[in-house]
Amino acid sequence: MKVTFIYHSSYFVELDHCCLLFDYYQGDIPQVGKPLYVFASHSHPDHFSPAIFQLAGEEREVHYLLSDDISPRQVPEKLRDQATFVGPRSFCQVGPLKVATLRSTDMGVAFLVQCEGKCILGRKGEPVAIGQLERMVGDMAGEVGKAPVCKPKNGKKVAIVGSGPSGIACAGELAREGFDVTVFEAFFTGGGVLTYGIPEFRLPKAIVKREIDGLEQLGVHFEYNSVAGRLFDADELFNEEGFDALYLAVGAGLPRFLHVPGENLPGVYCANEYLTRTNLMHAYNFPEYDTPIRHGKNVVVFGGGNVAMDAARTALRLGAESVTLAYRRTEAEMPARLAEVHHAKQEGVKILELVSPLRFNAGEDGFVKEVELERMELGEPDASGRRRPVAVANSEFSIPCDVAVTAIGTRANPFAKLCADVELNRWGLIEADEDGRTSNPKVWAGGDIVTGAATVILAMGAGKKAAASMKKELLGE
Repeated sequence: MKVTFIYHSSYFVELDHCCLLFDYYQGDIPQVGKPLYVFASHSHPDHFSPAIFQLAGEEREVHYLLSDDISPRQVPEKLRDQATFVGPRSFCQVGPLKVATLRSTDMGVAFLVQCEGKCILGRKGEPVAIGQLERMVGDMAGEVGKAPVCKPKNGKKVAIVGSGPSGIACAGELAREGFDVTVFEAFFTGGGVLTYGIPEFRLPKAIVKREIDGLEQLGVHFEYNSVAGRLFDADELFNEEGFDALYLAVGAGLPRFLHVPGENLPGVYCANEYLTRTNLMHAYNFPEYDTPIRHGKNVVVFGGGNVAMDAARTALRLGAESVTLAYRRTEAEMPARLAEVHHAKQEGVKILELVSPLRFNAGEDGFVKEVELERMELGEPDASGRRRPVAVANSEFSIPCDVAVTAIGTRANPFAKLCADVELNRWGLIEADEDGRTSNPKVWAGGDIVTGAATVILAMGAGKKAAASMKKELLGE
């Protein structure tokens, strides 16, 4: 196998029987007589790899594998008459472009695996393991990858708030284009959710550090322990520090709570705190790191998403004898990836369906000792299309619980509004267009603070789009 690395997740892979082109690859496509599979994860046609326009007019077998939010009409028009489109829509015809319906069973979180759920091989067997391929290539990049060549400095300064996936993707793109980039991070280290949110067993922190180190080698400057909106705001950055533009990538990490009695008892955590203490503060490496976290025997996690799975599997690694995942719907309605649910169950996590917490009760030591639950049944569908859980009368019962973790979602934190004068929607998320432009002409935004909680790859895509938009605006292109 021959792999060409260009930058981060943008690369070309040549296999024995075909070639793979991932995301925003900007190099040359070798002239090889093999089918080419183009994997695109963005909902805007500008994010198709510029390299694929080399294919126009060539006699080459090309297939596009796209994520759920991409329409056939967003394939570059000049390529439609020679490519087979493989995507989520029903059988239809867009000019000569063929569209096939595929089974959707898997959605990606840390890496781009959304297309695995659409892979035609999955109809009769296992889909192409794109997530594992990307993981393998990413692991190899540190050994054989080449640092991108940066353009000469152009005299423009850009500030980025947040060093998560969206922020570092934007920083890398701008640094390559000759911008002077400074990333302001509230924590004492970089990576954002990649560092504090995703467990070590899913994303080793050495990989995140390698990415941050790579950006520093490109000239990106990181200011840690810098809380935007408290230590500085946009006006100070523009008027006193001389920055020409600002990119807000602060995420949407404010946790949602259950709002039941006893939720403030010691031993009851939100997933943000539980995972941050474990991942960022090395609680998984006890006793070398004596991080203040309660190591429970009977852990109950509330939620059914990927974060809930991470918390449950983390609890097992912290020594829990029993981990129960309590969810108010059934396993079939869980929003977590099927692979994550499979791994959690395989490791010993028990799933308790159709239950909802009523209250947490404390023991003699003041810590939580049990949780009272009530059984639920599924009623009519709600706004999400899933059947709404309805309480069953007189169905209360209790289970032991010396550690509880709530993983029921997040919402926007207030730092965005404190940092810059930008318009927010009713959920507190920043209003921004497809290029990340906000109501403030000097401020761009992207990632979860614009979309709400989504995937790492979508946040990175938003960062790249914003960088391209800033380049056009600041350089007058």
